[in-house]
Amino acid sequence: MLPWGLSCLSVLGAVGTALLGAGLLLSLAQHLWTLRWTLSRDRASALPLPKGSMGWPFFGETLHWLVQGSRFHSSRRERYGTVFKTHLLGRPVIRVSGAENVRTVLLGEHRLVRSQWPQSAHILLGSHTLLGAVGESHRQRRKILARAFSRAALERYVPRLQGALRREVRSWCAARGPVAVYEAAKALTFRMAARILLGLRLDEAQCSELARIFEQFVENLFSLPLDVPFSGLRKGIRARDQLHRHLEEAIAQKLLEDKSAVEPGDALDGIIHSTRELGHELSVQELKESAVELLFAAFFTTASASTSLVLLLLQHPAAIAKIQQELAARGLGRACGCAPAASGGGAGPPPDCGCEPDLSLAALGHLRYVGCVVKEVLRLLPPVSGGYRTALRTFELDGYQIPKGWNVMYSIRDTHETAAVYRSPPEGFDPERFGTAGDDARGAAGRFHYIPFGGGARSCLGQELAQTVLQLLAVELVRTARWELATPAFPAMQTVPIVHPVDGLRLFFHPLASPAAQDGQRL
Repeated sequence: MLPWGLSCLSVLGAVGTALLGAGLLLSLAQHLWTLRWTLSRDRASALPLPKGSMGWPFFGETLHWLVQGSRFHSSRRERYGTVFKTHLLGRPVIRVSGAENVRTVLLGEHRLVRSQWPQSAHILLGSHTLLGAVGESHRQRRKILARAFSRAALERYVPRLQGALRREVRSWCAARGPVAVYEAAKALTFRMAARILLGLRLDEAQCSELARIFEQFVENLFSLPLDVPFSGLRKGIRARDQLHRHLEEAIAQKLLEDKSAVEPGDALDGIIHSTRELGHELSVQELKESAVELLFAAFFTTASASTSLVLLLLQHPAAIAKIQQELAARGLGRACGCAPAASGGGAGPPPDCGCEPDLSLAALGHLRYVGCVVKEVLRLLPPVSGGYRTALRTFELDGYQIPKGWNVMYSIRDTHETAAVYRSPPEGFDPERFGTAGDDARGAAGRFHYIPFGGGARSCLGQELAQTVLQLLAVELVRTARWELATPAFPAMQTVPIVHPVDGLRLFFHPLASPAAQDGQRL
């Protein structure tokens, strides 16, 4: 039997040998993993693969991405450039930023690349959606949806949108405590989408219940495609089926309505009318899937952008003053002349005064600075960080080959952050960069320096509607309320899966003096 000291040394030696062996095996595995992807390059092309790291075997750099968030991409862009390779969520990925590179990807839809969505999203959204369509099917569906977001449709939506936003801002002013703006914006966005885009006639309780189900649906949209008990996909399927049951009666009623109506009342009506004009009658199932897609497209992104607008205006009071000056110059500085409500926040209009909206789409078009503010919010804090595509064939990008079958992830945020065409630094908040000189300065790369709604064949059809909502919100905010932080410091911003403040952005809103009170003060 060995003495105690020699036994310890023997054990330590064995542990050291095991650790050394494990380290060597891990190093060999990583070397083989890297070699495996190096050999996967298209040998018919003389171009090299982009620089970058494929991370660890099987896991790739997924763990780094989950931990580092947006910093993951910016750190690797600084190290490898605007085109680099990585391995995320079980797939080889080429990450792309910069106007010229993104332009190649977005304009290469159906030719160089195709849209890429997780299998779980295809299962939950269904087969009758624009997101899942490709080729001629995509073109036809896009043509049908375009009518629902045409200028004529926007003209009809504006009064109802302004009324909803006015009531919301005044309810924030009437609140007895701080308002969690992101949560409130999600609830408001869902109500507007359900009532204005889908034409659903829901009371507050029904709308809240439907919103709860819909949020559960979205939370599980990007899950592992495993339909087993308690899985994310199973939860998503259950929420989808509940949504469809809620929508079925309303859609059936729409299909029974007068087919001779000339103008559709909402976006879903527009889809029905457009397909009828093409000689096709959509089934209830097709319309249910289209309705859920409309909700999905409008919900989180608009809530995110609305919250960012409130945050950035709070951080830049000079922009609020300029909006107020622009409204006053157009005779739009007063929201209404209703008697003030009694509230602890001071004199101000009642939460729901019933005043008629005073803005039209044409009037919004004349508010140049308000439009610039909205564009700058979407540039600095785009709700979605980028998009995914799959390479249909090997092609060149910035001197590198993009192999067929690899995922291509284009970055909206990185492209905005690195654009060198504006007259002021891209990291600052400067709405005036979108004045005439700023627009002209974008040069040959054109609109691809600024892509909050993507571009090409899959650019967002609802972008004008989204910008209209944000313009209306900006107007109602600055002429109705002043707001301040309810927390010691500004919250951190979470960028995955969508930009939002981690604490919901808790603010106090105080109503401004009513027009009658202002006149009395001047007298």
